[in-house]
Amino acid sequence: MRNTDDIQIESFCARAPALRVALVTETFPPEVNGVAMTLGRIVDGLLQRGHEVQVVRPRQGREDDAERRPGLEQVLSHGVPIPRYPDLHFGLPSGSRLFKLWQKHRPDVVHVATEGPLGWSAVTAARKLQIPVTSSFHTNFDHYTQHYGIGLLKNSIDAYLRKMHNRTQATLVPTPALVQALESRGYKNVSVMSRGVAIEQFKPECRSAALRASWGVAPDALAVLHVGRLAKEKNVSTLLAAFAAIQVQRPDARLVFVGDGPLRKSLQETCPNAVFCGVRGGADLAAHYASGDLFLFPSLSETYGNVVPEAMASGLAVLSYDRAAAGSLIRHGVSGELIACEDEMGFIQAAVALACDAPRMQTLRSQAPQSVAHLGWAAVYDGFIATLRGVINAHDAHPDEIRTRQAVAFSQPSA
Repeated sequence: MRNTDDIQIESFCARAPALRVALVTETFPPEVNGVAMTLGRIVDGLLQRGHEVQVVRPRQGREDDAERRPGLEQVLSHGVPIPRYPDLHFGLPSGSRLFKLWQKHRPDVVHVATEGPLGWSAVTAARKLQIPVTSSFHTNFDHYTQHYGIGLLKNSIDAYLRKMHNRTQATLVPTPALVQALESRGYKNVSVMSRGVAIEQFKPECRSAALRASWGVAPDALAVLHVGRLAKEKNVSTLLAAFAAIQVQRPDARLVFVGDGPLRKSLQETCPNAVFCGVRGGADLAAHYASGDLFLFPSLSETYGNVVPEAMASGLAVLSYDRAAAGSLIRHGVSGELIACEDEMGFIQAAVALACDAPRMQTLRSQAPQSVAHLGWAAVYDGFIATLRGVINAHDAHPDEIRTRQAVAFSQPSA
């Protein structure tokens, strides 16, 4: 029997005209990171609903052959590797090319997902052509400065980000807390676009005794899991301190890293007994999640943190700072545990207490999947489309006001 909501959505889609969406991003699958994953799923959702999508992104390497699917066009631009992240690229300025591209085949709306030179060029070209333009705030780049010795640039980077986003008609963020934080810093037209989790993929049933055995973890031993990029901004030092404290009480504990990054080599030297699984995907990633016991997430730089709901859906006991996805999704002491931000000692103590309390850990693990069961991607897709339609309608309803605002902007020097 068909779901009534599905029938209503199909009926609405049949009445509303399909959109042509230009999505501009500096990262996209098969790159492996939270932003790329989110954008890949959003594109899938748009295509499934009959919309056309043009993805504008940097070429990811000499062998990059843009995927071709019905309704999907990919436009590859030149890019340069990001320092310390050679597998990621900044798109170079492409304002003239985008202007000609969209002048010839005009999209209904331009959505800029990343804030590099390519994203700035896209905003400028869209405004010149009076095309509605929206943006996403995915990454706290200004927070990364403290980890890479460029703290003096923090205010300049924040000013750049604020100016770019304020040139768009809506900036989408994943949590209400981030809306408030950005508005307090002068960002305008900020609204929530929640994230989903693939609950059909990440589930406790994916647990694998064979995989745990390959890690050297006995059936009753403790697997402490970290999934994500191995980089300074992920606050890996707190993770290592917490695990060292756990090992004092639980010598059977094993630290398992899933992911890769610039710190991997030094971590392998520092933690010779840890398990380094590298980048995983699909059913393999789901098995790695579900085969862990305790998930430690000490990052303070996330705008969301997709790994948190994935770990919860997989049935892990999650310990995190009270921010981003964890702050929104975890009920402290019920579906996970939260620690006040920056309280490193509190995080370490909580990790040890949880690792040594099997009944408490099991209670959290049993409650976690149910607490994120409502986060299906379908609602995210439909909310994103509704936001784009709202921006398009507002743009069409007040064309003179928008032309005046853009004319004033173009009369001023660009930053």
